[in-house]
Amino acid sequence: MSETASFVDPVFLARFGLTRINAIDYFLHPLNPFRTKAKTSNEVLSMQGMNIGTLMAWGTGTRPGPLSLEDGEDEYRIALSRLTGEQYELLPLANMEGMTPQQLAALFTIRHVHRTSVNQTKVLGIYYILEGVIYKSPSVRGLMKAHITRTLEGLSEACDALSVCARYDPSTGYIWKFEPSADNDDEDDEALLYNVQEKKKRKRRRILDNRRPGER
Repeated sequence: MSETASFVDPVFLARFGLTRINAIDYFLHPLNPFRTKAKTSNEVLSMQGMNIGTLMAWGTGTRPGPLSLEDGEDEYRIALSRLTGEQYELLPLANMEGMTPQQLAALFTIRHVHRTSVNQTKVLGIYYILEGVIYKSPSVRGLMKAHITRTLEGLSEACDALSVCARYDPSTGYIWKFEPSADNDDEDDEALLYNVQEKKKRKRRRILDNRRPGER
C-alpha cells in the first residue's frame, strides 16, 4: 500500500464525532485498510464492554469512577497490558491540562504493537489521525527517499537555470553570461529556455508513468 494512502469515514464522523474516547473504535473500522485482519486485544476488551468511555464512567475495582480522561486512558492501557497479541495503543499527550476540546480532537497518534508480556512489545506500525483522516506514518526509508528526491530536484533546477547562462566560444571556451542579453541573442535565450521547460515536462511525465499500479 502506498505511503500516501489514507482513510476517512464521513458517516462515523457525522454521527459520533471524533474524540480521544472513540479514536480507537474509529481506527478499528471494518473498512479501514490499515487495520490488521487478526483479532486484536482491543476487540477482546470491547466484547467485555470495556473501553475508555466506560472506564471513565465506572472506573475499576481499585479506582472507582468517574475518572478523568487521562485516568481513563491510563486504565485502558493497563487493561491492554494484561493481554497478549496484536494491540492498538492510543499514545498519551504530553500535557492535557488546559487544552481545548478542539485541540484534543485535532491529532491522534496510534501505535500498532504485538505484545508477548506485560513489558515486552514489538512495534508493527505507527498511524495518526489528522482532522478525521487516518494516515500511516512514513518509514525512515520513505523519509530519506523523499528528502533525497527533493534535494536532487533542487539541484537539477539550479543546473537547468545556469545552463541558460552558459555560452561557448571556440577561442575562449565556456563563459557565463548573467547580464540581460542583447536583441540578437533573445531568440537563442528563448530557445534554451523552451528546451529547459520541455525537459522538465518530460521528466514529470516519466515520474508519473512510473507510479505503482493503483496509485494516484
